[in-house]
Amino acid sequence: MSDLTHFDAAGNAVMVDVGAKAETERVAVARATVRMAPETLRLIRDKALKKGDVLAVAQLAGIMAAKRTPDLIPLCHPLALTSVQVTLVCNEATSSVEIEATCKLTGRTGVEMEALTAASVAGLTVYDMCKAIDRGMTISDIRLVLKTGGKSGTYTENRDS
Repeated sequence: MSDLTHFDAAGNAVMVDVGAKAETERVAVARATVRMAPETLRLIRDKALKKGDVLAVAQLAGIMAAKRTPDLIPLCHPLALTSVQVTLVCNEATSSVEIEATCKLTGRTGVEMEALTAASVAGLTVYDMCKAIDRGMTISDIRLVLKTGGKSGTYTENRDS
């Protein structure tokens, strides 16, 4: 049918059998951006929102989301993650919160979906905590920026400036 690994010859969805693959150290880094009104960013930076510290809550949400990825994305393998880091930074110049999620493990399959899920859910959490004052926020640029390990080797985002 195609070269897509999540379908069998008849076109049925399948979970890829990774049992014969070698265990390697695998790392994935994903990013996302939440754009907002300057006043919203100031309230986040100053920890002045009634719901609490937006960045701390979003960081925890991202970490928790990485661990729950197989519950959210069909056909993802449950993984024994060895590290999940989520950082959120206020960028005054672009009136945005920049999110980066890094997931690691030693195993037979990659952690790209875990990193992407962590960055996405962290962004959604920023939106949820601030929506009462700024419904015009946008979550964008969710993307994989680095992947290492496994048979396919290293992938690095190549964005032309």
